[in-house]
Amino acid sequence: MNDTQFDSIIHAPNRLQICALLSPLEDAEFQFIRDQLGVSDSVLSKHVKQLEDAGYVKQRKENANGRQRTWLYLTEAGRKAFKGHVAKLMRIVDSTVR
Repeated sequence: MNDTQFDSIIHAPNRLQICALLSPLEDAEFQFIRDQLGVSDSVLSKHVKQLEDAGYVKQRKENANGRQRTWLYLTEAGRKAFKGHVAKLMRIVDSTVR
């Protein structure tokens, strides 16, 4: 990420929240993320697809009790991009709070 720009993929509020929820975790179930954001499956799927296309998030699917469950996790590139984006936001906040 360029030091003078935001990461436009991460910056959208729902995608920022997805990254923030996943960053301290190894992975999280799709339904958990959906419920935390208060969005529909289709809205979350669209945001996850954009993060996947950027190489920031991956999905893992597994069957449990006859039902397929989807787990999301940040890739190493996703963790690095999220950390850089948050650092940029913090620099902006720090410069305006003084």
